[in-house]
Amino acid sequence: MKPNNFILAALCVACLYSCEQPVGVLQTSTGVTIQYPDQLEGVEVLEENLIFTNAATGEETDVPVRERFSLPEGLYNCVYTATITYRTTSEGATNRPAEGEAGDAHTQQPETVSREGRLSGKLEAVEITGGQPVTLTIETFLIGANDDFVIQEIFFTGTLRPSGSQYYGDSYIKIYNNTDHVLYADGLAICESRFKSTQYFDYTPDIRRDTFTVWAVYVIPGSGTDHPVQPGGSLLICDTGIDHRNANPNSFDLSGADFEWYDISTEPDNMDINSPTVPDMDKWYCYTKSFWVLHNRGFCSYALARIPEDKETYLRDYYYTYEYTQYLPAGVFPMQQSAYKIPNAWIVDGVNCSVEAARVWDVLPASIDAGWTHCGTIDHDKTRYFKSVRRKVAGFEDGRCILQDMDNSIEDFNTECIPSVIEEQGTAIDAQGTKAATRTWDGVMPME
Repeated sequence: MKPNNFILAALCVACLYSCEQPVGVLQTSTGVTIQYPDQLEGVEVLEENLIFTNAATGEETDVPVRERFSLPEGLYNCVYTATITYRTTSEGATNRPAEGEAGDAHTQQPETVSREGRLSGKLEAVEITGGQPVTLTIETFLIGANDDFVIQEIFFTGTLRPSGSQYYGDSYIKIYNNTDHVLYADGLAICESRFKSTQYFDYTPDIRRDTFTVWAVYVIPGSGTDHPVQPGGSLLICDTGIDHRNANPNSFDLSGADFEWYDISTEPDNMDINSPTVPDMDKWYCYTKSFWVLHNRGFCSYALARIPEDKETYLRDYYYTYEYTQYLPAGVFPMQQSAYKIPNAWIVDGVNCSVEAARVWDVLPASIDAGWTHCGTIDHDKTRYFKSVRRKVAGFEDGRCILQDMDNSIEDFNTECIPSVIEEQGTAIDAQGTKAATRTWDGVMPME
């Protein structure tokens, strides 16, 4: 019988962790139901881990997975990970007799294949109160199964001029072919989230489990095979594809980037620059009337998507109007806003970003990204400039770099790195103009 789920139901042996808790804090007997993905058969768990993190204190508690456990009341986030084996069934194939042989064509019977994989699931803002026993349910997803591009690096913080003022226009995103075959970037969309990780509301209708709400969608042009990327190859996609050192000596040269996102502004005082050397992406939608820049404090999430609809159909059929209530000292205000939506099934990779001191939730669900990454630890962190998030190296295969892809940005990304373009060009790493002197694969691992 397929084990769709199991209930962690053993009695707690003792008042776990109670000796470390202040007197008077209620302890709650807690259990968890782990729900496996519907498409997996014959799941056997090889190794598993369940961690509860107190949202107020940041204290992590590694709890037993197959027993009930005791938690002091509070607000928690929890993450479940597991290494498993499971079965899949291949589709049948038609076998035809060889030339000169007798016999009719016949269909090969489906073949059952055993595989090893990893599961991940999480819950956020779980309130444990009252000391009454509680059982939670965590939905899990198969991770690391991407056969498309991954986000290699996001440089959203920008640089500083020698005067210390912010400079805009040199942000970029790198995407990487982490497979062993050629991928085509034609039709690949870069999307920024409408919702921020630092602000949470009960949006109605609530479509977040299955859909990503976006306010920027830019698509790489092409007919399908115009932009091949070899295994281990990457594309540099930037805000403005110019040599930014002409405007800011602390910046770098993006005139050789692969693509730029360009906006025809309706605001005369805020015009975008169209590079003569870098091809434009196809702008499907963006909220701004001037020009789009990545959120330079890191509050937005980003995704790569393959949109199966044409632009006209997408803009007609995937408009999303939602309502929520805003509670302010001045009163209670019902709100209505609109954006566009991307079904999660279209997303090939996604990354949640935030800052620890201001983070409230993860915009992308655990099926896309079970974690988050950052540059800076507080809002308006002045140390965040000249830094990016870069995907970790998992290893090398026949000279090709394999990047880590666990669908968990906490595990997958190095934070607060010197950006790869700054390393490659040996340009400034601070407002004083200090030059980058090393090169790394992922912001940490040195290149020999």
